[in-house]
Amino acid sequence: MKRVKPEDWYATRRLADGVTAISEPFIQEFYRCNIWHVRGRDRDMLVDSGMGVVSLREWVPLVTERDLIAVASHTHFDHIGCHHEFECRAVHAAEADLLANPTRANTLADPYVTDDIFDALPPEPYCSKCYGVKAAPATRILEDGDIIDLGDRYFEVIHTPGHSPGGIALYEKATEMLFSGDIVYDGPLIEDTYHANPDHYIASMKRLHDLPVRLVHGGHFPSLDGARLKTLIRDWLDGKGLTP
Repeated sequence: MKRVKPEDWYATRRLADGVTAISEPFIQEFYRCNIWHVRGRDRDMLVDSGMGVVSLREWVPLVTERDLIAVASHTHFDHIGCHHEFECRAVHAAEADLLANPTRANTLADPYVTDDIFDALPPEPYCSKCYGVKAAPATRILEDGDIIDLGDRYFEVIHTPGHSPGGIALYEKATEMLFSGDIVYDGPLIEDTYHANPDHYIASMKRLHDLPVRLVHGGHFPSLDGARLKTLIRDWLDGKGLTP
């Protein structure tokens, strides 16, 4: 399989609301994390940081322009690979130990990370069998209801366990914009990780269904509007014989 030059590894796309989508297009879509950069007046926010096979700070200058807080929606390998590159790192309390002490097993790199998840390999010396997330102890521990303050923008932390114990969504009330992480997105949802909890998953989905949402930026797959979010959640609950 061919290898990609580091300067070609990331793609960026500027969206509305001061949001830039950063992606790793040579990772197959199912495994490809959405990395979100949000511009604020006093500081910026990064929601997730990708797989970490190529330096985000070196090859995406946007993330180094201003003071920035790197938030982990949760601690699976595809979401926290570059967190160690940032001075300010935030994660929910339930997964703080995982961010500080990642292993191939507890980040799900084992069994998912193989050459088969790529359409083209990262530059040398990347090796799928050698891959591992680097430790990135949090400088801020998040709890449900906390606010991430960017100066002129305020994102509420919504604890959304189910996919993982410390999963979070981030909600900006002023714009009704939601960064949903991996609890819900417009694609196949993963409910069977080693630390998933079906009862928590149901509670999190019901909570998000009732939120006034205009736009959703998920952990994977394309963004969606609030109506689509409600449809996805209702269909998911219907499939389990439940109602919102």
